[in-house]
Amino acid sequence: MSRRIPFLGTVRLEVERPAKKSKARSGKGGGQKAERYRDRLWGRVAYWSVVCGVWMGVGFGGLILYYALTLPSTDNLWDIDTTPSVTVVAADGTPIVTRGGRHSAAIGLAELPAYLGDAVVAIEDHRFYSHFGIDPIGLVRAAVVNLKAGGVVQGGSTLTQQLAKNIFLTHERTFDRKLREALLALWLEAKFTKDEILTLYLNRVYLGGGAYGVEAASYRYFGKSARDLTLPEAAMIAGLLKAPSRYAPTANLERAQARAATVLAVMVREGFLDYGDGQWAFNHPATLAGAARAPSSRYFADWVVDRLPGYAGRPNSSLMVQTTLDSDLQRVAEKIIEAALARNEQALGVTQAAMVVMTPDGAVRAMVGGRNYQQSQYNRAAYAQRQPGSAFKPVVYLAAMERGLTPDTLRVDAPVVVDGWAPGNYSGTFNGIMSLTEALAKSVNTIAVQISEEVGRDAVIRSARRLGFRGRMRPHPSIALGTFEVTLLELTSAYAAFANGGASVIPHGIDSVETISGSLLYRRRGSGVGAIMSPQTLGMMNHMLSETMRTGTGRRAAIAGRPSGGKTGTSQDFRDAWFVGYTADLVVGVWVGNDDGAPMKSVTGGGLPARIWHDFMEQTQSQVQVSALPGEYRRVETATGSIGTWPFDDNSRASQNEDDDEPGFFGRLFGFSGSASGRELEGRGIPRPGRNSWH
Repeated sequence: MSRRIPFLGTVRLEVERPAKKSKARSGKGGGQKAERYRDRLWGRVAYWSVVCGVWMGVGFGGLILYYALTLPSTDNLWDIDTTPSVTVVAADGTPIVTRGGRHSAAIGLAELPAYLGDAVVAIEDHRFYSHFGIDPIGLVRAAVVNLKAGGVVQGGSTLTQQLAKNIFLTHERTFDRKLREALLALWLEAKFTKDEILTLYLNRVYLGGGAYGVEAASYRYFGKSARDLTLPEAAMIAGLLKAPSRYAPTANLERAQARAATVLAVMVREGFLDYGDGQWAFNHPATLAGAARAPSSRYFADWVVDRLPGYAGRPNSSLMVQTTLDSDLQRVAEKIIEAALARNEQALGVTQAAMVVMTPDGAVRAMVGGRNYQQSQYNRAAYAQRQPGSAFKPVVYLAAMERGLTPDTLRVDAPVVVDGWAPGNYSGTFNGIMSLTEALAKSVNTIAVQISEEVGRDAVIRSARRLGFRGRMRPHPSIALGTFEVTLLELTSAYAAFANGGASVIPHGIDSVETISGSLLYRRRGSGVGAIMSPQTLGMMNHMLSETMRTGTGRRAAIAGRPSGGKTGTSQDFRDAWFVGYTADLVVGVWVGNDDGAPMKSVTGGGLPARIWHDFMEQTQSQVQVSALPGEYRRVETATGSIGTWPFDDNSRASQNEDDDEPGFFGRLFGFSGSASGRELEGRGIPRPGRNSWH
């Protein structure tokens, strides 16, 4: 017999006629019947399998056809001169800088140093020249790594897929985008040679700082054409591909150099580079060079441009970025920093300074990232991680106020020991019973540690998180003295909550982003996560921080006739000195120190940083209407707070286990791990007993 199956034509099926049933059933007859039943069953399974397979093939083919017809046009693939530019303007419309748009034509692979292409292939896709646009081995490896990690840590995309995504698609993680990416990768591989694909990639990829392509990045970071890059410089540019904003040398030169070292190691391992050349490049890491003489507003512009993709994606049109920068405040900040360093460099042993000026809602009005942008584009205001010292103490007292203590609560300034660690005071003396207001104003270490232990280190860390601190904070007893690392921008924005009525803010510099034709891509709305403290707590904090300005370590910063609050900070051995203060209108943070971490000559936060803060506020706020700080506190004439006992109950700290130490760069590279020894802790700024100079 024959039967017609759709899309297969007429198929003749030979079917054996069943034998006539015997009246007498026997065991042999039953077995034959069962066998015939199985044959018919398998025949039906085969038939429907063929039908389903045909329809699945048709469906998949239709899906591929649909995506092929809806793929974006590739006609302008080589139009490198259309790379968009980014113009950053101040709040008053004054242009600050224009980035991107450098190209007039694509740079051929043959014009570039061979080690530049090798570095990119080695670190991003070492099987680039052997796969067909999609790397099955890489996909399997990435899947295994992700499965072990319990999340997405590797993508498995080839250079060709990355090129397709960067030019034609968005960065959203969807099946639709991944399928289009794969189809475009196959099309690119069919249309272009491997060298042409690599050329397109090198001319199109985003490399941070508003630079699209290796030529723009080379001028941005090294002041020369990509044709003239050295091996260490090529390795640094290749290292940017993983995370341009994070590894940009303008954001963190040491991190960029460490990433370049990883690139060199991979090049040697994969056979792209001889060991000797790799060792030489490792010993001579690339440094920034060639930036034109420019005002320090370029630090602010770099910070804004690095964050721009998160607001506007990667559009094909040139952009106009309206920022929060106040040109007048920026000029004053630059002049005061420059003058202060010129006067005090030799006498105090200080070579660098940074300043952040923001309104209480977190809008950055001025940013000085260092002494001279031409000499160093590293932004110490936004990226440098330093120990805040006693500038962190207001967070400890905030946690205490939230748990029932008041500014008039009494504690005893006396020797204390916590887990074998004995903090001391800067003065080297102990002053007995005092109120918490006096203890904060005079920056007494022993009482800050007592309060931290009383309310719990975890409570202190939670308060810090609410204020916006994002770094790693280990629950060591010395956390009360600011022995972890923060940026000046982070610390300044935390103090904004005391100036704005108790709301946490997100520091920001972008108000709006438009295309050059006027299409609005982004406009800022909102400024933070909302209120994080009660009006009563806010009033108590502003009372204590105002007293610090009147009679405490911050008195050199005080402004006559204008309510203000603030706190000093000095890290161990005078390596860093801070002052962060605020009025109802501005929040300003100042840091001074040395890039190499060398100690200054007894510079404290109440000295040079406080004077810089005072000079800036005097010059910029004299004509501003005087406003009271938010919150109210009625001082208790007779202190009623109890005097805490010491030592506290160890059970209250039983759950506060320290985190395991993170391995360093070479530890991550070679798999080393382990707990930090006492010497290592001391090297990170956590003192051994008897070495305490925070204040």
